[in-house]
Amino acid sequence: MDIDIKYLDKIIKDTVAVVENSKMQIYQIAESAHLECQRLEEEINQLQSQVAAIIDQVSQLEKEEHQARVRLMEVSKDFHRFSEKDIKVAYEKAQAAQLRLVKLREEENTLRFKRDHTAIILKRMKDTADKAEKLLTQLGAAMQILNNDLSNLSEKLGNLQDMQRLGISIIRAQEEERKRVAREIHDGPAQSMANIVMRAEFCLRLLDMNSSLVREELMSLQQLVRLSLQDVRKIIFDLRPMVLDDLGLVPAVKRYLEEYKKQNNIEVEFVFWGKENRFDTSLEVAAFRIIQEALTNIKKHAKARHVIIRMELIPNKVNVYIKDDGCGFALDKLVPSEGSGFGLIGIKERIQLLKGGVNINSSPGKGTEISFWLPIGEENGGM
Repeated sequence: MDIDIKYLDKIIKDTVAVVENSKMQIYQIAESAHLECQRLEEEINQLQSQVAAIIDQVSQLEKEEHQARVRLMEVSKDFHRFSEKDIKVAYEKAQAAQLRLVKLREEENTLRFKRDHTAIILKRMKDTADKAEKLLTQLGAAMQILNNDLSNLSEKLGNLQDMQRLGISIIRAQEEERKRVAREIHDGPAQSMANIVMRAEFCLRLLDMNSSLVREELMSLQQLVRLSLQDVRKIIFDLRPMVLDDLGLVPAVKRYLEEYKKQNNIEVEFVFWGKENRFDTSLEVAAFRIIQEALTNIKKHAKARHVIIRMELIPNKVNVYIKDDGCGFALDKLVPSEGSGFGLIGIKERIQLLKGGVNINSSPGKGTEISFWLPIGEENGGM
């Protein structure tokens, strides 16, 4: 059966187009963040000017209020020289000056609080803009990988069955990842953002009804924003750990294992041999994803309490060994299933595609062992 190269090329172009569209959306987010930063900076400058102006007013009014009190003391002490009307006028002037001073001081405190709070929002918005810029850089690298690697994919596949199986695996993995990310965003940041909007509207109403409660409500809102930021950072890490790009495979695995142990109460022992050299980015990502998927399977199915991971990095390949003390399974029942995500079958297919090797040993009640290796090439062993 002939391979339909045109159809495969269309799939590749559509995939590249989807990634490019995502890149444009993130670019729009970054641009919006920059515009919001400019607006906030202008607002802070305006608030600063208002604070300076009201400080001058307070200083002037303090002098007037002091003079009014002195005048009141003078007329109050000398009843013979001043009439009751004079005393009443002096008292009213002193009281009016004092009330105006109290009001101005409240306005000054309100402006100071609004200025400081806006500065905090500005800092967070700048952080958001910086993260969007970094994500754009990563997507640019991903686009280069897609254009360079997938463009030659049709030449590397030997027959139509391999191509179809790979295409189905890629689509299934993409859909599973999209569903996972969509679920995490819906259950986490999306819910929090909706709550933040309602709480912010409540704060606005409190300003008119009972301003003394606004501070407490804003502190609660601040905590909610912090929790939302933690959820977003976790989603970003799951999509692509920045430490993988910045420092390499071994630090990224160590960071992931720290979070894995905290979240799942599973003891993980990690042993590394060799020199922590960098190698091809796509292979680093592949090795990391395989380890990540193996640990995900352990969490979901193995009921394990302890996991051992050994990694060896030598000039021409990386060797990885993963063993758990879980319930294990019968190897003859290892078959693909719809909606199973990447799984052990997917691990085998990905390693074979990268021209590596994998061995899986397991039996009921005796845990599971996965050992695999990936070629990294001598020219990539010391990047």
